[in-house]
Amino acid sequence: MSSKLTVGIDLGGTQVRAALVDNGRILARESRPTNANDGPEGVLKQFWMLMDEVCSGHRKAAIAGIGICAPGPLDSTTGEIIEIPTLPRWEGFRLGDAVRDKFDLPVVVENDGIAAAYGEWRFGSGRGHDHMVYATVSTGLGGGVVVDGRLMHGRRGMGGHVGHFRMAEDGPRCSCGAIGCFEAFASGTALGNRAQAKAQEHPLGYLGRVTGDVRARHVVEGARSGDEVCRALIDEEAEYLGIGFTGLIHLFSPDLVVMGGGVSQGFELMSERIRAVIDRNAMGPFKSVPVVPAGLGDSSGLLGIAALAQFE
Repeated sequence: MSSKLTVGIDLGGTQVRAALVDNGRILARESRPTNANDGPEGVLKQFWMLMDEVCSGHRKAAIAGIGICAPGPLDSTTGEIIEIPTLPRWEGFRLGDAVRDKFDLPVVVENDGIAAAYGEWRFGSGRGHDHMVYATVSTGLGGGVVVDGRLMHGRRGMGGHVGHFRMAEDGPRCSCGAIGCFEAFASGTALGNRAQAKAQEHPLGYLGRVTGDVRARHVVEGARSGDEVCRALIDEEAEYLGIGFTGLIHLFSPDLVVMGGGVSQGFELMSERIRAVIDRNAMGPFKSVPVVPAGLGDSSGLLGIAALAQFE
């Protein structure tokens, strides 16, 4: 019987994480703050260190493959990074080749949102469904799509950039450079920016008393404590999410929408309003599509990319 062990590596703007995985079960997991300023060379050294740590005690022959997920856009068919806005000097870097040359193992490179979607579909809230949209609402707003029981990749493997359809002609500028993207309205960064403005307007309120930068998590904490400004911000965030999710439901006709990312920690505060917006805006046959929280927490991407490394 062939080995089921694979290594998943999740490259993020703030953290690099790695896990040794056995068919959806994490055996070992480690992380480091991303050495972003040193470019690919510095981050690859972190890959090698994390690989050694999570694979300690296991022979190389027991490892069937390595999966790496990263922010995009990237070309998953060639393993080449096109651009990572949060990490300098990665443009055109052939990440798959670099890792393959080091370890002489099969390597899969995937967008982090698509990898997380696969993890939730195989092992989390989307398990058992043939049609699913996954949206991770965090620093940005990414995700992936499962259609007809298959992970959607599209041209160059870049399908499923669910945060970059335009919701309005006017509005905040997105990290991609466009005006009015779903991400620009509904990401954790966007919520944090609105919260920062409210903190200045209400210096004696919950947000005004936060030490340091005001972020989306402070809004969730304040809403749970009963602060009215935070509750209003949560309602506004739920409105934006409901509008965006309605568009995705119309586009892909999923069995369900799975919401992950840091903002999903406040899902129970937003779910009723999200549901009301979908009921208000969706065409009749689409109104019943549920929105549910991710089931794997921050392990969605690691489990997903490790599974892709096994089954590719």
